[in-house]
Amino acid sequence: MRPAAVILAGGRSSRMGGGDKCLLPMGGKPLIDHILDRLTRQTGDILINTNSDPAPFLKYGQPVLPDAISGFQGPLAGILTGMLWSRRRHPRQVHLLTVASDVPFLPDDLVTRLARNLGGADIVIARSQDGTHPTIGLWPVDLAERLKHDLMESNIRSVHQWISSFRVACAEFDSETLANINTPDDLAACHRQFDRRPAWPVPSAVI
Repeated sequence: MRPAAVILAGGRSSRMGGGDKCLLPMGGKPLIDHILDRLTRQTGDILINTNSDPAPFLKYGQPVLPDAISGFQGPLAGILTGMLWSRRRHPRQVHLLTVASDVPFLPDDLVTRLARNLGGADIVIARSQDGTHPTIGLWPVDLAERLKHDLMESNIRSVHQWISSFRVACAEFDSETLANINTPDDLAACHRQFDRRPAWPVPSAVI
């Protein structure tokens, strides 16, 4: 069964000057279009998590929700939102895929390679030569209550800090597939990377 997924677009994008950076254009369409193209080949339902005006996202035909905890609490709040949504909508699914909203080159086998590393781990996150990418991973939805408690009762806001108390495995990916956009320079680099890339393959069969 393909997991449900959440695109974490709830941040303020301060290093990009504010606004929804996932709506910035690349290759003739918004960044989020590239992400959705990749995810729809590998996942079931996809939630768009944003604290902005939902109107620009409604055209995608996917559910759109703000953080379950107000106040821009960071990506953990978006992960919690996805867990709670997945648990309501897909009560039989064990794991939720999370991806950042600024990673336009996600690999077609993202879910498969993350799942291979579950084994005895609680959480699996993506890693490349550039380091770990904790907002890209597979999470058990039954961690929702623990995460909600920690967000409400502690000062933990770092994904790295929160997952340090769990068994975490990493799945290895090429750095180019996990290139993300935090600054205008990053966006320019991704434009160059997009121009160099061959045409994307035909969508794969159900995993």
